[in-house]
Amino acid sequence: MDGSNGKTGDSGRRQAPLVLVSNRGPVTFDVDGSFTRGSGGLVTALTGLASHRDAVWIASAMTDGDIAKANESEGRPFEVRTPDGGEYQVRLVASDPEAYDRFYNVVANPMLWFIQHYLWDLSNAPDIRENEIQAFEQGYKVVNEDLAAAVIEQIAGEEEPVVMVHDYHLYTLPAVVRAARPDVFLHHFIHIPWTQPDAWRVLPRGMRDEIFKGVLANDIIGFHTRSYRWNFLQCCADLLDLDVDFARGIVFYEDREVWVRAYPLPIDYEATRAVARSKRTREFEAELLRRRRDYIILRVDRADLSKNVLRGFTAFDQFLEEHPEFQERVTFIAQLMPSRMDVPEYQEYLERIEALVAIVNHRHGTPDWMPIQLKLRDDLEEAVAAYKHYDVMIVNAMFDGMNLVAKEGPLVNERNGVSILSENTGAHEELGEWAISVNPFDIKDTADSIYQALTMSEEERERRASGLRAAVTARDPGDWIDEQLADIRAKGAAMAEEELR
Repeated sequence: MDGSNGKTGDSGRRQAPLVLVSNRGPVTFDVDGSFTRGSGGLVTALTGLASHRDAVWIASAMTDGDIAKANESEGRPFEVRTPDGGEYQVRLVASDPEAYDRFYNVVANPMLWFIQHYLWDLSNAPDIRENEIQAFEQGYKVVNEDLAAAVIEQIAGEEEPVVMVHDYHLYTLPAVVRAARPDVFLHHFIHIPWTQPDAWRVLPRGMRDEIFKGVLANDIIGFHTRSYRWNFLQCCADLLDLDVDFARGIVFYEDREVWVRAYPLPIDYEATRAVARSKRTREFEAELLRRRRDYIILRVDRADLSKNVLRGFTAFDQFLEEHPEFQERVTFIAQLMPSRMDVPEYQEYLERIEALVAIVNHRHGTPDWMPIQLKLRDDLEEAVAAYKHYDVMIVNAMFDGMNLVAKEGPLVNERNGVSILSENTGAHEELGEWAISVNPFDIKDTADSIYQALTMSEEERERRASGLRAAVTARDPGDWIDEQLADIRAKGAAMAEEELR
């Protein structure tokens, strides 16, 4: 099996392109046919993969414009050329709107997202009733089956097809594809944390087993970190009573060996540096410098419950209380993108953020100084301008798949800024040695870390900043893709050798 998937193999036989499948595609269409680039870390990762290898990208039609484009293309792949020079073969799949709503708003978000970020307050939620059971059967599984049908049609007639599935939206899809095409090579990368076995006991056993067996239909399962890989292996042993080789990362399932691997996601550091040099970034930079006090503390996040924004602001409040000498000398810039506003828990969370900012600013502010500057918007150039000039960056997520902000900030920062990094972020495995590591639930620890960062010697700041930059630039998205494709080739060769025995 050749994971490189070029036009032809060494024998001259045509190789099938990779088939990528995810819920969100590389672009989002408007009803007039125009489109914008898809958002999120998954899209960033997959656009690199799609441009790195010949690929067809299958995704859900998520908007009315997407649905119109899916109908116009009659279910066939079409080419998309983006302003940044990317070219993608995209196939959009429209599911029944009610089924998609149940898939996305009842099961994927919040149920699976909350489980995989330890967000449930188990004494109060979730209550899994008939609505949730039906949402899984008539929503989540339906959308997975719709996308699986498109995958099966796409690989029809192809020998040794390779399908790369992405994220928590598509846990039951691999089993559907495997049943139709036993010869398919399935690789599934999960972009969010994988929690320990007890977290999964929230789900009814039948639902849980179907999810795990769907994931185990893959040949290779990838995670960002070694700890998430370990958690998955432990789940297979504890919840399904399967034989697991923890040292080699193998689950023995049915008559197959499923490889479980860690592929930490790097950033495209050259692209990030290009944004840092752009005219619009420099305009934001000039305004930032005009208004700057002695110090800037920065956070850039989605306003997601998992990002732990409230504890970050509470720690800053405690820092100002304990160290009044920093009054009027430091500004905490928080650029937050509102997220999942159709989920009540997220609406309430954003309201609590705004209320806490008002309290902290009222408690410590003066007529010409506002301690926290809250920006509720998603603006890449504005964020990168702030990256360049922070003295301290806080990434205190409760749990994170990777957290690319933790990598982007140190890359372009020009002031040897100090990173305060939660030990529960995926990025911590790579960057923790050079950051100030914090327990995200320990507000006192975070407040003390702010003081430590702001009073750190220049020599120590430079040492840590150099270490962060070296770690961030050690790998690029091409390496991330090549590591996975190399494992696909190795696993394929091992399977072929086993068949010959």
